[in-house]
Amino acid sequence: MLLLIDESIVGETISLTLNHGVYVTRGARTMAQATALIADWHPHLAVIDMDLANDQFMRSVSAPSGGNARMPVLALTRRGDLKTKLAAFEQTVDDIMTVPFSPEELLARVLVLTRRVYGQKVELTPVIKVGELEIDILNREVRAGSSRLHLTSVEQSLLYVLAANPGELLSRDQIMDALWGADYVAESNVVDRHIRNLRAKLQDDWHKPRFIDTVPGQSYRFIATSSELVEPS
Repeated sequence: MLLLIDESIVGETISLTLNHGVYVTRGARTMAQATALIADWHPHLAVIDMDLANDQFMRSVSAPSGGNARMPVLALTRRGDLKTKLAAFEQTVDDIMTVPFSPEELLARVLVLTRRVYGQKVELTPVIKVGELEIDILNREVRAGSSRLHLTSVEQSLLYVLAANPGELLSRDQIMDALWGADYVAESNVVDRHIRNLRAKLQDDWHKPRFIDTVPGQSYRFIATSSELVEPS
């Protein structure tokens, strides 16, 4: 699966989420890189940020070539208005999602799109392991040892964003943009509050963190605690 995404946080979150299916992902940040990957690798599906692609590229990506079937395209946009969505479908995309999105919605759409185009049902792996945590996307649970922890939708999305970028410093603004979008207006401590709630459920002591580390003045990062950390393909 080709990912034409220039924001690493979004791209890595998509890659981690798609580990729930039998998908191999490769990323590109420009149309030129994406075109080269398509020619050399022949991916079966593309997830494309519409802000990075012009009309000609969008139409060429999904056009059949060399005797191969057309490649389905899931478009991403930060503009959720009807005009933008209709324009995307005019460019022959198969589906469109507004960024930010929830991991479960992304996974559901990719699974359905794969089945619709290729007539194949992709096996769903509800639980993936990330370090010492097992994340169950189907039941919105996290398993830490013998404990089963139920997450809210926001907490689950927050965990995917953090876990998909292990060791990376993520600022409050980056986290807020990934979860709610750049135009979202909220109280200044909204990210800290959700981090605190997630930590409480994970029984993660911020003085001696096992999962989420606070970096004064720089915000948060996920601690890679095991060699079993899921790596995006």
